[in-house]
Amino acid sequence: MTSHISETNRLTFRETDEAGNPTASYIYSGDVASSITSKTSGRVDVISSSSSTSPWSSKPIISSLSDVFLPSGYPQSVSDDYLPPPLLPSGSSRSISHPAQLHRPTQRAKQLTPTQHTGVGVGNANASPTSALLLHILQDISGRIATICFAHRIGTALEPECKTYRLAADVFNDIAMILDCLSPGVPAGPARVAVLSTAGVLRALCGVAGGSSKASLSAHFAKWGNLAELNAKDSSQETVISLFGMLVGSVVISHITSFSTTWLILLILLALHLSMNYAAVRAVQMTSLNRQRANIVFSTLFDSDRNLSLDLDPELDTTPSLSKTKSEWTVLTPAQVSKHERIFHRDGVLQWTQHSTHTTQPLGSAQIGVSMSTFLGSVSGTSFPRTLPLQRLAAIFADESYILFLVPLTSGGNVKWHASILLKRGCTVEHQLKAWAHALLAARVLVRITTGFSVDAVLAVVERTLGLLNADARFERYLTELGGVGWDVDIAALETRAGRRIEL
Repeated sequence: MTSHISETNRLTFRETDEAGNPTASYIYSGDVASSITSKTSGRVDVISSSSSTSPWSSKPIISSLSDVFLPSGYPQSVSDDYLPPPLLPSGSSRSISHPAQLHRPTQRAKQLTPTQHTGVGVGNANASPTSALLLHILQDISGRIATICFAHRIGTALEPECKTYRLAADVFNDIAMILDCLSPGVPAGPARVAVLSTAGVLRALCGVAGGSSKASLSAHFAKWGNLAELNAKDSSQETVISLFGMLVGSVVISHITSFSTTWLILLILLALHLSMNYAAVRAVQMTSLNRQRANIVFSTLFDSDRNLSLDLDPELDTTPSLSKTKSEWTVLTPAQVSKHERIFHRDGVLQWTQHSTHTTQPLGSAQIGVSMSTFLGSVSGTSFPRTLPLQRLAAIFADESYILFLVPLTSGGNVKWHASILLKRGCTVEHQLKAWAHALLAARVLVRITTGFSVDAVLAVVERTLGLLNADARFERYLTELGGVGWDVDIAALETRAGRRIEL
């Protein structure tokens, strides 16, 4: 999106959510900057887009409930038949289900394990049926509340980070099993209630993380439009494995008599279970570029591009150049990247990967699709002496679908960088990938600069790295090469939170 900045000292950013609903307007008033080294100062006034100023307005409540129970970007992100008619006519069959629930597996009947029976009071002469029932209800309530909160909190991240949450589901389930086994030894009262409720919460988290991540993985595996058949055959495989496990368990348990041996066998089996699932998840070769995979792919590409100078000095003038041959580029395939991936990793980290040595260098962190308030607040507490130069940033990114800025984060004497990325309305997956690659490249250059952490120095690096990516359509050629080795560059997998969009 283009914008004429030089004729006025006011700039308006209109912010919307992913569905296009306005959230706020930010009016920046400041001095016009005629060059990259000129001084800039200004202020930002915020105008809320809420049509009602009453604190008792029902709109914030409805909006909050919509965020909790409906997919991000609703209603544009779902089909028109996602919600049923408000009321079914009298006499309608009760077997009609919500269309939005068609993708959910049927909930199995809940059965208490022997340890859970003991935990709720079975075998205890002093336990009453009422207390046992109330304890079971408390477990169920805590699990259901955890399901709603967990789905709201990490719902957007389940697909981009499906490998992480698939293994996390097994960890949640195994910890819940251990707590169930420990509950009979916990004194009756609040302590036992806490242990059993925690186990119920973990099983609920397992259901959300496991079911949702499995749906994403199944969609990845199904290449012929055979998703339904694949899920059906998966159920058959699970049934056979469960039957085999019951048979082996019946044989093993008949030879175990001591308490210590029981716990030893339990821990060994749980460790075996997690290790096998870890190996299975590591073997999955996802073709979407989430944050971690984008770091690995683009850092390797940048390293192999001999005409891409990463030794940019903000005081020197460098001219971007690009070789017409791509033979020296190292383009990693999904299979190669899966060997570098970590299943559990810090979200939003900017990391530079050396493919030849299998070493990584942390550069800092990044947030993409942030709100305008977060973007403006990113300079709080830093060494920058002046206001964020929005007009100069708008001019630099006038022809781009995003705006990027980085601030230093000093920890233990080491300087890392935090990148905040504003996305403009209409930005595509290609633009998001370019924004992330730009943040990675700029952070790599800035980490090598030991002095001169000023706004002007950062702006110089941001502008010049953008020039390198745009020279001879360098980034577009990168994406073409990535698509040629199996990456699906049309899948949006960088945003793990509901994002915001802005327009000038």
